[in-house]
Amino acid sequence: MFTHLVGEKAAELNDLLTHGGFRRSQSIAYRPACDLCRACVSVRVVADEFEPSRNLRRVMARNADLVGEMRNAVPTSEQYSVFRSYLDSRHHDGGMADMTVLDYAMMVEDSHVSTRIIEYRRRTPDTGITGKGGELIAAALTDVLSDGLSMVYSFFETGEQDRSLGTYMILDHLALARKMGLPYVYLGYWIEGSTKMDYKGRFLPQQRLAPNGWLRVDASGMASEPEA
Repeated sequence: MFTHLVGEKAAELNDLLTHGGFRRSQSIAYRPACDLCRACVSVRVVADEFEPSRNLRRVMARNADLVGEMRNAVPTSEQYSVFRSYLDSRHHDGGMADMTVLDYAMMVEDSHVSTRIIEYRRRTPDTGITGKGGELIAAALTDVLSDGLSMVYSFFETGEQDRSLGTYMILDHLALARKMGLPYVYLGYWIEGSTKMDYKGRFLPQQRLAPNGWLRVDASGMASEPEA
């Protein structure tokens, strides 16, 4: 199920559709609509109440030498180099494997909503003065919604696997959401039993979209009544 996100109401429509379980890809909002399956569940983390576990605090410590900068959604050759390396290592047989630099530029720029790209770089001696870091390590394409940050796509240098960069970017988005006064970070779809998506269940408390509304899931793993 999909619709186009264009025109003056695109941002408002993107908000409403995200609340209803849709995801954005360029100027399209989509949601799986399988006749006999409801496995894909939208997940959002409650930013204000999130407290990292000991393991997550270790991830934060391992990446203390990185600095994140929220920028306008403008593609660069440096970003594409990291993106290309990420695809070749992690998704060489996936649907995005053949994306060219022009395809990447379209992914970043073709947005009619409030979209930013957050770059993560190594800190340098002058980072505190210039606000700029060194080598680009990771990046996240992120929509700014009325009630949160939606992580559209993230990628990183796979040679830095000991850093757990995918996890770190979520932790940083949660901190950024709190700083911006936004209650949620939207992580996209979670599928119970999928090893590739298990990591999303580590960020608690969170809400999962059910037919009757958003269900809260806390550290006990129990779901509470739907929320509007």
